[in-house]
Amino acid sequence: CVCMCMCVYILLNDHEWTSLSPLKGPVGSLASNYHCLCQEKQSMAEMDEDPSNVACAACDEQPEHAVAEEAIPTEDGAAAPADAEAADGKKRKGRGQNKNRKMAKNEKLSFCLNTLLGRGCQYAASCKYSHNVDEFLAQKAEDLEGPCPIQEKFGTCKYGITCRFSGTHGARISTAPPQPLDEANSLTNALMLDLRKRKYKFPRSDKYFREHQRDKRPDDEEEAEEEAGEAGEAGEAVAAAAAVKSVGQDEAHLNAAAQEEPEEAELEAPKPAAAAAPSAAVVHSALAGDAIVATADLKLLGSHGEAERKKIDFRNKLYLAPLTTVGNLPFRRICKEYGVDITCGEMAMAINLLQGHKSEWALLRRHESEDLFGVQICGSNPGMMTRCAELISDRASVDFVDVNCGCPIDLVFRTGAGSALLARRNRLRDIVTGMRSVLDVPLTVKIRTGVADQNSHTLLPKLRDWGVSMVTLHGRTRDQRYSRLADWAYIGRCAAAAAPMPLFGNGDILVPTDVTSQADKGLGGYMVARGALVKPWIFTEIKEQRIWDISATERLDMLRTYSRYGLEHWGADQQGVDITRRFLLEWMSFLHRYVPAGLVETIPKMNERPPAFVPRSDLEALLSSPNSNDWLKISEMLLGKVTPGFQFAPKHKANSYEAPIQG
Repeated sequence: CVCMCMCVYILLNDHEWTSLSPLKGPVGSLASNYHCLCQEKQSMAEMDEDPSNVACAACDEQPEHAVAEEAIPTEDGAAAPADAEAADGKKRKGRGQNKNRKMAKNEKLSFCLNTLLGRGCQYAASCKYSHNVDEFLAQKAEDLEGPCPIQEKFGTCKYGITCRFSGTHGARISTAPPQPLDEANSLTNALMLDLRKRKYKFPRSDKYFREHQRDKRPDDEEEAEEEAGEAGEAGEAVAAAAAVKSVGQDEAHLNAAAQEEPEEAELEAPKPAAAAAPSAAVVHSALAGDAIVATADLKLLGSHGEAERKKIDFRNKLYLAPLTTVGNLPFRRICKEYGVDITCGEMAMAINLLQGHKSEWALLRRHESEDLFGVQICGSNPGMMTRCAELISDRASVDFVDVNCGCPIDLVFRTGAGSALLARRNRLRDIVTGMRSVLDVPLTVKIRTGVADQNSHTLLPKLRDWGVSMVTLHGRTRDQRYSRLADWAYIGRCAAAAAPMPLFGNGDILVPTDVTSQADKGLGGYMVARGALVKPWIFTEIKEQRIWDISATERLDMLRTYSRYGLEHWGADQQGVDITRRFLLEWMSFLHRYVPAGLVETIPKMNERPPAFVPRSDLEALLSSPNSNDWLKISEMLLGKVTPGFQFAPKHKANSYEAPIQG
């Protein structure tokens, strides 16, 4: 009925309506309360066509960028802001993400994988890859110095003659070994086909939907009473009406999300008498140091009760934020060496995981050194998020699953995901309870202080009662993005409201005193984001309570280690070298901001412009240069000469200040 009303309204009013623009008027206000699965699929499909739209910046959790805002690379490769003209004709200052980057492609001939493995190519003359070994070797770039990192670690290199270290292999063609033994959570071809053909089954999710799609929840009535603000019979009537309306919305959401709808007879059949619905109160574990919140309602949790759920003590730990684009597996390995306790994969879109996108599943990869590892997923549909949680629980090796409720970018916010969930608490409740019903690991949530105003202190008790094991709070609202300092006083207030559930504080941590100064706020731990990009050794500084005046040689050795980890992860062929180089340069766009501690009296805060200083060596000057051409020189020291036509412009820009353009 709602869809028919919407169509009639559009035809009568000649209104141009898109999935990102809700209708106006009474019909529009009603339709805005419903979230169509097709809208989310269309929006995510648009994001999939342009990968730059999916990845937000690596500042805290994701940095700020707007869809219509761009930055144009200058001749020297540095990012210069551009004035983007909006639809209303006004020019707006470019910020956030460099959307106009020129990405050069490697035009050199590639070798056929089937021929490399000795299987013979089924495409024969129509194959676009080379089958002639001598022809390929004649145009192949010169081998890099040193031994092959893959062969040195795994005993054999699956890239054979295409490897940039093939001269050290001893044999021209090698048989491809299985996936690296030190990584997990790869997408198999069989699973990819099942997901793309929608043959994968979600029994626990389907059972949960059948049992709960008609249930009335006590939270609906409580929220309705609060909104009504009236006592007596009139207030009760308004609350009851709002509760019925909310339940109807929940039914519409769950029905739209279900891949296989129950039969009509099953829906219409009367339900047997159920036990009295439990209250929203929860039973908190009395064990000292136990960070898991136990819920008395096992029916609400589905097939996984607290006795079966894995328990993790999150308290007093350092947490590396899920950093999109730069928080990749090689970078997390670097941070593990410097002492971080908890790591998390980059933000993954739930719909892309359910559709079997290889690029999205690559974000779930886990290294064996990550002893406490989780994945963060983003979405707004309870059915989709619940099925994604079941898929991860069954097919991936993770210690916890995190729900993104903090992403501020418009493309995510307009679909009702990310920080938009902070204002849609019924929807967030359905997502949390549904995901917990199918997970056998703890569920955590990453939030901001609010959308426009600070109101997360009222949300945290609800998250605790819904069974969330830990919450991370970024001390800014969605509207503030990264233009203000994090409000640690409000974070401390929220920690008291969330107790005994642990609350991690996040925002502007760059030196050990940023942590020690918050010791009286009762926080469970601390999440570090941009500070880890500028100085990954910050975890060592916090644990040892000292300022590390790291030398330029040590920083170069760190980058050399990162390059080796990148070749092990992305491959030692030309494509793997190019990918490693690009992610190294993306990291350099943050790493160059580090000011040597021994050269300044006071270390600048996160939002302060780095002061001018005189480098102690040429290498230190090169590492501190804001010119991307100097970053290319550093990459050539580690990964050899760049291929002809290679171009680079940093994907993200600083939002707290604008660096002067290098002439």
